[in-house]
Parts: sequence; C-alpha cells; structure tokens
Amino acid sequence: MLNGVLRSQAAQRAGAVAVGAYLRFALRTTRWTMEGGQHFAPFVPQGAVIGAFWHECLPLMPALWLRLRAGNPGRQVKVLISLHRDGLFIAGVVRRMGAGTVHGSSAKKGRDKGGALALRNLLGVLKEGHAVALTPDGPRGPARVAAGGVAQLAALSGAPVLPCAARLRHQIRLPSWDRMILPLPFGRGALVCLPPIAVPRDGAPQATATIAAALTQAAGRAEALCGRA
Repeated sequence: MLNGVLRSQAAQRAGAVAVGAYLRFALRTTRWTMEGGQHFAPFVPQGAVIGAFWHECLPLMPALWLRLRAGNPGRQVKVLISLHRDGLFIAGVVRRMGAGTVHGSSAKKGRDKGGALALRNLLGVLKEGHAVALTPDGPRGPARVAAGGVAQLAALSGAPVLPCAARLRHQIRLPSWDRMILPLPFGRGALVCLPPIAVPRDGAPQATATIAAALTQAAGRAEALCGRA
C-alpha cells in the first residue's frame, strides 16, 4: 500500500501522527447517520464482541469505536494488524485513533506469520470482556473474500460477531488491492451495524460464509444511505 516509502521508524512515526491527525479531523467533522444502533448499543457498557468489516473501510471504522468509547471512556478496542511494514505503520495510526493493537497474520504457504500468537492474544482480550476489530479479507486480500479467522475466533471465544460497515458521500478510493476508502472532511457518512452473529463451538466453517454475506450486506446498505448505491 505504501510502496516502501515509510522505511525508517522515524518516518513511520511522523507519518502515523500526520495520518492519524487527519483521520481524526475528517471523521469528527463528518455528519454521521447510524443504522443498527440497537445492535451496537448493548456492547457500549461492556461485553466481549468481535467487530468485523471489510478491509476497504478500515480508515473509516474509528468513527464507530470512537462512539463506543464516548459512551464508555474505559472501553477497550483492539485491532488485529499484520506484521508487515505497512501493518506497523497502520498500527501507529490506529493507536492515535484510540484503539490498541494485536499483531499477526494468517499462515501462508506453511509459514505462520504470527497467527497462532495473535489468536491467543485476541482470545485473552475477549476473555477480559473487551472488543476486538477484525478484517476477514486482510491484510492482503483478495478483497471481500473472508478467511476463516473471524469465525474461528468467535467459535473459540463465544463472543458474537458484529457485522459493520461505513461509507461517505464524498470519499477517495486508493488504487490498492482493496480500493481502500479515505474520508474527506465536512461531509456526510453512514455507519451500519447488522445483528450479531453467534458462532457455535463447532460451527466456524459454516459461519465464515454467513459472516462474509453480512459484511457485504452492511457495506451495500451503507452505500445506499450515502446515495452511492
């Protein structure tokens, strides 16, 4: 995504500060409409929950967890971020948007890129009653093709999956694999939460398709609310 521009730690820190400040400004000056607030509200005071959304709207989702923390300043949100250099930069941005991070990626070609450790850490976060945010098509795609990690985490933890999406009337699409969305300030936006999905202990394989369909439905509804459908 960043084409190797941010190579040094100093450049990553400076870039994360700048991008984090811009995103906070853009999201706070957006006039948001929320649909499905009744699905979101029960998790504001407490309770383990897995917020899931497609990778394309990662820069917009702080608008949702900022609402979570506005309702309960002590509420913790942890975001799964890859170990790749781009992921380390994104982690710096996420932390400046009020969320913590857990690092790791799914195993590929027989190599575990921190996935097992990330799963254990996420299970610990959920066991403590906190919220986690995951993109089942991240960190490298294909776009809107869900891997099984979200369903597996839900099955092992017992925490429900909350399908989420966000869209803006005025936005920028990056030429990345997921066509990631960047917000423009002073616009209108939509946040959508669908009913939570409970995953039985042995139901992860079947639940993956259900979760993917819900994320696509949420994205479509958010687009419609912004007049983009």
